Amino acid sequence: MAARPRELTPDRSARHLFGAKMRAHRERADTSLEGLSDIVNVSRSHLARIETAEAMPPPSLPARLDAAFGTDGIFEELYRLASREIHPDQFRRQMELEARARLIEEYSPQIVPGLVQTEDYARAQFVVSSPKAATDAIEDLVTARMSRQALLKADPPPDLSLIIDEAVLRRGFGGPAVMRAQLARLAELALTPTTVVQVLPFDRGGHALVGGTLRLMTLEDGARVAYEESISTGTLLEDIGIVAERQRAYDLLRACALSPGDSAALIRSAMEELPT
Repeated sequence: MAARPRELTPDRSARHLFGAKMRAHRERADTSLEGLSDIVNVSRSHLARIETAEAMPPPSLPARLDAAFGTDGIFEELYRLASREIHPDQFRRQMELEARARLIEEYSPQIVPGLVQTEDYARAQFVVSSPKAATDAIEDLVTARMSRQALLKADPPPDLSLIIDEAVLRRGFGGPAVMRAQLARLAELALTPTTVVQVLPFDRGGHALVGGTLRLMTLEDGARVAYEESISTGTLLEDIGIVAERQRAYDLLRACALSPGDSAALIRSAMEELPT
């Protein structure tokens, strides 16, 4: 006797609604999970977990579902809502503003900023920070982080300015191969029409932002907000005066950092020092 499908609760969240709609359209098309797996190139087991809201859909799946079922963007719309629900509540408001930003400026003292992380680097970071977490939980976090990067492919994308401490280049996650690929990505982004990456060398000494990560976002109407992040908490700053203070600290840090060209050279030097 076949196992009874898990009951769906589409009223609970966009993630549950995504799974319910996916099952409904699949059954309406008289398609099994195996058959859908062949069409969308996602494993049967993963599709089953997505239907029951136990797993987050990968970023490539919504468009493939819309194409398979002829649903005219419904799954892509649901995905945009569902992808926000995996993040902690204090982060959701920041994500909404990030999606509206025309300029994102970020200082990161310890790790590569999430918007430009490779999938393997993100996975290694999550494993280190949550060593007891189940593999499925880690993969959901990785999927959520990768989904944030979609805004960099928007038309037009926001301008992105990153200042990373030299420690980011030296502190490895996932081993030499993972770090080499991650550093290569940073070097590629050092100076493009929409991205700038600058490295703050150790010899620049202390500064006002040394205590944590800072993200500054300029919205389409010119308004500015700031988001500060520590190990497990984040604080959204919208007071004009406080944001101006953080902007001033960031601008001073940028003046002390290496140029994009010299930053790319230092990044490639760090790559060459990695063991083969």
